[in-house]
Amino acid sequence: MEPVNLYSDTQTRPTPAMRQAMATAEVGDEQRGADPTVLALQERVAELLGHEAALFLPSGTMCNAIAFRLHVRPGGDEVLLHRDAHPVLFEAGGPASLSGAMLRPLDGAGGVFDAATVAAALQPAGDRYAPRSRLVSVEQTTNMGGGRIWPLETIEGVLDLARARGLRAHLDGARLMNAVVASGVEAAAYAGGFDTAWIDFTKGLGAPVGACMAGSRELIDEAWRYKQMWGGALRQAGIVAAAGLHALEHHVERLAEDHANARALAEGLAELPGVELDPATVETNIVIFAVPDAPALVAALERAGVTMGALDATRVRAVTHLDVDRAGIDHALVAAGAALG
Repeated sequence: MEPVNLYSDTQTRPTPAMRQAMATAEVGDEQRGADPTVLALQERVAELLGHEAALFLPSGTMCNAIAFRLHVRPGGDEVLLHRDAHPVLFEAGGPASLSGAMLRPLDGAGGVFDAATVAAALQPAGDRYAPRSRLVSVEQTTNMGGGRIWPLETIEGVLDLARARGLRAHLDGARLMNAVVASGVEAAAYAGGFDTAWIDFTKGLGAPVGACMAGSRELIDEAWRYKQMWGGALRQAGIVAAAGLHALEHHVERLAEDHANARALAEGLAELPGVELDPATVETNIVIFAVPDAPALVAALERAGVTMGALDATRVRAVTHLDVDRAGIDHALVAAGAALG
């Protein structure tokens, strides 16, 4: 049996067809706006997300970093986001270091908060003693929330409040296409109301490198400045942009297979002794479950050729993707049953 890597959907390898697309990509100097494949990808993403323009970037973390710098004025501005959001947990303090931003962590089941939660957290307008509430950031789907989908009406409520209170709004769409496929809601409906929004090609879409951020032409022009400043400007980037184009063309609808595999995994795990998991909470491709000793389980699974990740002493995360088929899920369940039995 081939190893089953459920550590993350970032573990995917380019398919042979994607490698071929990369090898034959037309390229040019991206910094001079002369790479036709990068330009095509940017146009595709801008249209997909309902914005005027887009910018190809090396990573989703850089998308968040540049977006925060566009929206936040150094000197005490505050970003409101879920306490388990990626900029809080996994970006090495970048918002503080790069943008001088304070982060106001919000609560919400499954990584989702609502307009009332934002309203309650806003600083009083004009209070010189308090940070200035400046930006609200939404993560679709929620990573540490277990791949939960923000309902469109919840997003619209948060955006309406942001506009009414003079806040900017940013969408971390690392797994946006998972939400699109699972819900049937178009990407532009989720993303178009935000000032900035981005998608990642290296997660469920299976590309090796890259993300793309969209916004107004004015904001994207300014984003280019930070891309250059922070070392994200590239040269013949069409080789990797081609993977993103291929992913959008061939790897979006198949995300439904990952979701079905995640549900099968969740249902099987929930039947095992010592596992705490409600399969009904698994909406896309992320399964988070509790066991008495997460590191011990992960180590036992690794010995059986199955890789998952221990989030802490009791929680384990497994993420389905295009490199794991149903046979891999079945093998993971047999290994988990042996380890927990």
